[in-house]
Amino acid sequence: MATAATLNPTDAEKLSKFKSAVASLPQISENEKSGCINLVARYLSGEAQYIEWSKIQTPTDEVVVPYDSLAPTPEDPVETKKLLDKLVVLKLNGGLGTTMGCTGPKSVIEVRNGLTFLDLIVIQIETLNSKYGSNVPLLLMNSFNTHDDTQKIVEKYANSNIEIHTFNQSQYPRLVVEDLMPLPSKGNTSKDGWYPPGHGDVFPSLKNSGKLDTLLSQGKEYVFVANSDNLGAVVDLKILNHLVRNKNEYCMEVTPKTLADVKGGTLISYEGKAQLLEIAQVPDEHVNEFKSIEKFKIFNTNNLWVNLSAIKRLVEADALKMEIIPNPKEVDGIKVLQLETAAGAAIKFFDNAIGINVPRSRFLPVKATSDLLLVQSDLYTLNDGFVVRNPARANPANPSIELGPEFKKVANFLSRFKSIPSILELDSLKVTGDVWFGAGIVLKGKVVIAAKPGAKLEIPDGVVIENKGINGPEDL
Repeated sequence: MATAATLNPTDAEKLSKFKSAVASLPQISENEKSGCINLVARYLSGEAQYIEWSKIQTPTDEVVVPYDSLAPTPEDPVETKKLLDKLVVLKLNGGLGTTMGCTGPKSVIEVRNGLTFLDLIVIQIETLNSKYGSNVPLLLMNSFNTHDDTQKIVEKYANSNIEIHTFNQSQYPRLVVEDLMPLPSKGNTSKDGWYPPGHGDVFPSLKNSGKLDTLLSQGKEYVFVANSDNLGAVVDLKILNHLVRNKNEYCMEVTPKTLADVKGGTLISYEGKAQLLEIAQVPDEHVNEFKSIEKFKIFNTNNLWVNLSAIKRLVEADALKMEIIPNPKEVDGIKVLQLETAAGAAIKFFDNAIGINVPRSRFLPVKATSDLLLVQSDLYTLNDGFVVRNPARANPANPSIELGPEFKKVANFLSRFKSIPSILELDSLKVTGDVWFGAGIVLKGKVVIAAKPGAKLEIPDGVVIENKGINGPEDL
């Protein structure tokens, strides 16, 4: 930790005042207090990790292992059960559905057939446990924003064959930019005074909640961490088998970049170790190179597999000093700062850490209603909770979909489609204005539908639109 001695007098004074202010906040635990003081001390000491561009190397197949080269899973179901009994699945469940116009945790948005993200996750693990007689538990890391709702929601799974544990990630006070004091000390007692410090916090929070020791005492060895909105992040026995056999403490699933992923973090070899390189760390003169898919061909899916004993060792040694991501916000006209860390950046602290270059199907995030359109369409089917891509689509890439603001909220999106169109042969769709879709519509090729300003445009039932621009009924 940066001590006051390594700081200039002004910053040392700021840190000292911050410590006193945090000490008197009754809402958070001692662990949270020392965690956020640590983070602020590191931030003030300016220990930013500068990347020397010339030292970056493209990872070899030993560092980023091609998925196709993984050994097949054991044929013997007894061996498979042994493998699964080492595993815990953890979903990052701290996000709200606000950007999609929903209240409560994002994981309770209905994805398909009336089932939510969380329903699908539970069904997937139930299927595994039933098939192999294993006991893979599900952990949900909530934030203070989602905790109460999630506690109520998981009650409906009481009769399932999986153990569900919930725990909270840390709650830190937002910092007032002007003097770096905690916002709650300035009289803001609402939730707005606080923030969850990014998913890098998963490691200390697992430990501080007591869940880590419980899992280790049950003989669990690996945790599979993923975002709850990534429908492709399902348990993969080949990956688990590889990690157990090769004693890898950490594995990041990466997948080939497309032009839609140019901002995603990439995995590099740096000074002999695997390291995550994020766009924020890239010097300005190299940003275009970073975005090119020639030099940096892969990106981080945030599907991570981590050894539980290694987490315990590193958290206890306070060794996980991931890059700090300063996230500026504004609360009631006051400029504030959130200091966050990312779980993927921890890769460089673990021994024998690798990436695995996985098929794109393991990355299917739902961030907006345009993604919901894809997964609710005939492009996918639902099988035992798994969202499976329709083999009838010839093009390996999904169509690009752009929906106007009228479709941004889930409720509006659903009301504007009598049924989701067939998009098996669609390349791209762009919709703007007040557009309403009938039932049984088929979209093919490149389709642009733009209602004239102030006019309502209804696409009738059963029409087929192929490689066309539609501005009014006369174009149909």
